[in-house]
Amino acid sequence: MSGAEWARLADAVAAGGPGATPPVADLGFAAVDLARAARTGDPEVVFGEGKSPAQIEGVLRALAAAGQPGLVTRVDVEKAAVLCAALPGLVHHAVPRLLHLPAGPAPAPQGLVAVVAAGTSDLPVAEEAAVTAELLGCAVLRVVDVGVAGLHRLLRRVDELRQARVIIVVAGMEGALPSVVTGLVTCPVIGVPTSVGYGANLGGITALLGMVNSCAAGLAVVNVDNGFGAGLMAARINRRGGA
Repeated sequence: MSGAEWARLADAVAAGGPGATPPVADLGFAAVDLARAARTGDPEVVFGEGKSPAQIEGVLRALAAAGQPGLVTRVDVEKAAVLCAALPGLVHHAVPRLLHLPAGPAPAPQGLVAVVAAGTSDLPVAEEAAVTAELLGCAVLRVVDVGVAGLHRLLRRVDELRQARVIIVVAGMEGALPSVVTGLVTCPVIGVPTSVGYGANLGGITALLGMVNSCAAGLAVVNVDNGFGAGLMAARINRRGGA
């Protein structure tokens, strides 16, 4: 399917026109949703963990043939090297383990999403959120290593955080930082618990429960280590102009 053909179908799907059929690239091992961007505003995204390089390459080529960008999450270094050799133009973001295949010039970033990481160990998840938001058209402010063990580090950045339309706060251990940030700002806050911490962290469950039981109004929480989900949600809020 050519890019022009996909565009016509996507317009029909978005408009709900008669006979509109969501286009799908059937690869046998995957059915690539080519209408997702028209339907939801965000393109198809590939979860790379558990997929072979050949499978990921097939999906990316199908998206490229339809004139769409490709984003792959959770890709280890070995897979990334194979795929970057096979697909010219593929960009590897090493820290968040993301691959991105652009479909054209990036749009000018709009609005502001702040991504706050409690500690350096939380950076892989925080960067997954930040890069996802950037690729979905957001300007991103990164605020790193401002956990509650040294609260003064956060307080000196509050004026910057108050400029954001939405804030993503990434924290492991006891997961306290999102509650603190939410009590300091007027915009929506998305908490991301990470699996960073000692044994009683329980692989991020302690941080997750701490966040979902927060008394700070205005805080929503995604699943453990789900930087991508937070980045996409923040981009949607940002596109609407925030709260």
